[in-house]
Amino acid sequence: MPALCRDCLESFEDAPKRCPRCGRSRILSHPELFELSVAHIDCDSFYASVEKRDDPSLSSKPVIVGGGTRGVVTTCCYIARISGVRSAMPMFQARKLCPDAVIIKPRMDHYVAVSRQIRARMAALTPLIEPLSLDEAFLDLTGTARLHSAPPALQMARLARAIETEIGVSASVGLSHNKFLAKIASDLDKPRGFSVIGRADTEAFLRDQPVGVLWGVGAATRAALGRAGIRTLADIRRAGHDRLVARFGVTGARLFELAHGRDTRKITPGAPIKSISNETTFGVDISGRDALLAQLWHLAEKVSARMKAREIAGRTVTLKLKRADFSTLTRQTQLEEPSQLADTLYRAGERLFDALPPDTAYRLIGIGFTDLGAADARDPVGDLLDPQASKRAGAERAADAIRARFGHEAIRTGRGLGVKDKNTP
Repeated sequence: MPALCRDCLESFEDAPKRCPRCGRSRILSHPELFELSVAHIDCDSFYASVEKRDDPSLSSKPVIVGGGTRGVVTTCCYIARISGVRSAMPMFQARKLCPDAVIIKPRMDHYVAVSRQIRARMAALTPLIEPLSLDEAFLDLTGTARLHSAPPALQMARLARAIETEIGVSASVGLSHNKFLAKIASDLDKPRGFSVIGRADTEAFLRDQPVGVLWGVGAATRAALGRAGIRTLADIRRAGHDRLVARFGVTGARLFELAHGRDTRKITPGAPIKSISNETTFGVDISGRDALLAQLWHLAEKVSARMKAREIAGRTVTLKLKRADFSTLTRQTQLEEPSQLADTLYRAGERLFDALPPDTAYRLIGIGFTDLGAADARDPVGDLLDPQASKRAGAERAADAIRARFGHEAIRTGRGLGVKDKNTP
């Protein structure tokens, strides 16, 4: 059976228990190993892994990346997961489950920079890359074996090893004959996993899987399927195409195809990002304008850093606020020209905020850009209403250059100095 050693990358015709070259046991084998070309790669606990890489003293500690007492867990390391902590869990619950955890505020601009390093290594293999987030992507490696003198499985093993040894975070790989199965495969053996689902074993693998394994099936869809007596993929196949379509429409047809392992979607590079935003939940409700606007500036800087890293600009600004009673307000405004600047984003958000009733207590604030497109390097030139716009843009670009050289905390502006590290007023 075809096999390769994931440590030394030696290939074999017959799978040994241990690699005869390096003596290690991370042997990957599958009858279709060197025939499959659709891959999904997912970095393991990406934000937490970056934080542990940057601070080796955290290596053996539970780490949670998230914000505030009333915020949510952005991600957590596998040590914290042993205690039951999960992404999107409320922070107060995560603290109870894992009281010894080190809580770290997200550094999105830093994670974007690391993501770009990883993406560059993917691009060296194939132009057919479809990112799903900063830390995961699909790759279509069809036809690349001759170019790289290696089958796709070996290329992905090399990539995973390079990400770990050169960048310092680990990744898990799934390899199959379509996107749906490749993504499932990448979750089978985390962390540092590499799993394969071939054409011949697709039906047997899927037979008794729960419906939650299907792409896009969340809690609401699981509940609706459950009311119809459908809890596994075997139940979907028994129900049949016509019954599923009659009850669930287009969704039923899609579920039927996926339950049989059929997925005709192509890997589409450069799929457009619809929005970039950031929000924060406060430890206690805030009603003071100055305190809220200080938070708004801090968020605008984070959004701007992500926009600049992706070399994109946005035309529409969206402000989001959640009141103390959990009701949500959203307001939008359109800019004269697309921008990626924190100053432009903040000032638009400030105008939206000032149009709202004063002295209102809020538990969350967020801001972001939509209507995104490629940045054209043009900054505001100023006009009669705002003659200082050009100077502020130049100052922001100069601050960016200083941070790029000396680190993000090398320079901070006055607006953000009132924002505390733990998202409290």
